[in-house]
This record gives sequence, structure tokens and C-alpha cells, in this order.
Amino acid sequence: MLAAPEKHHSPSKASSAEAIIRAWLGSLLGMGFIAWLASLNFNGNDYLLIVGSFGASSVLLFAAPGSPFAQPRNLFGGHALSALIGVSCYLLLHEYSILAPAMAVASAIAAMQLSRTLHPPGGATALIAVIGEGPVHQLGFAYVASILIGAGVLFISAFLTQNLFSKVRRYPEFWW
Repeated sequence: MLAAPEKHHSPSKASSAEAIIRAWLGSLLGMGFIAWLASLNFNGNDYLLIVGSFGASSVLLFAAPGSPFAQPRNLFGGHALSALIGVSCYLLLHEYSILAPAMAVASAIAAMQLSRTLHPPGGATALIAVIGEGPVHQLGFAYVASILIGAGVLFISAFLTQNLFSKVRRYPEFWW
């Protein structure tokens, strides 16, 4: 008989060795696979599939998988909306270097709240679309697709490591 699923733990409690190993393995596999895909599809060090917000998503998915912010609706919806808004703000406002990043992050937060897809790393996803280097801007709306690919890889890694390597952990706690 399986034990009841773990609830996400309080930040003041230490994680079990099993949870730490599972989080380490999941993030290693997820980020490693994204880096490998990036190396196949982009030249040199243009790891355009790897954005800083995926590091923050990894913390949620692998170390706090019970968090509402780590659930699929929030992961995919938050990143997708934020990427769309970030690219739009860059295209419309890139001449206004102060307004564009502020508008991207603020609008991404509002859109995630309205759509019930709040995923805190989404703010960084929107910001990266505006402040990223030339290759990010050259992607245009293909940036949204690259973000969804990366989020998908992280989700699969979280699903596998949380469900296969734990007798008590269940991820996701809800699908949509």
C-alpha cells in the first residue's frame, strides 16, 4: 500500500536526503537535456533554449513540486504568456529602454494573475525577451516556442523523477 503523497514542505524544514537527490537528479536531467537540444540547434554558445527563468522553474519543479506555482497549468501558461508579452513589448517598445522591460514584467504578472497561471519565473521569461541579446530578438515569436520546448523538457523530467523515484511523491498534484 502506498503512503499518502507528501505535501510541499515548509522552507524552515530540512529536506530529506531522498528529496535532495531527487531534486538534484531531476534538475540535472532537465537542464542537461535542454542544453543538449540547444547544442544541436544553435551555433557555438547560443544556448537560446536555456534562459535564466528555467533555473527558477527547476527550483519549483524539483524542490517544491507540491507548490501551486509548479503545476503544469502554471508552468506552461505562465511561461507562454510571459514570453508572448515580452516579445510584444520588445517589438513595440524597444526604443524606450526604461519602459520596455518594466512594461513586459508588469504586464506578464497581470496576465498570469488574470489567467490563474502565476509562475514566478515567468517574470524573468518576459524580461529576457526584452533585454536579451540579438539572437533572442532575432527569434521574435519563435522565442515563445523555444520557451515551451524548455518548459516541456523540465516538466517531463519532473514527472519522471518525482513519480518513478519516490513512493510517496506524486507530481503533478493537478493537471489543469
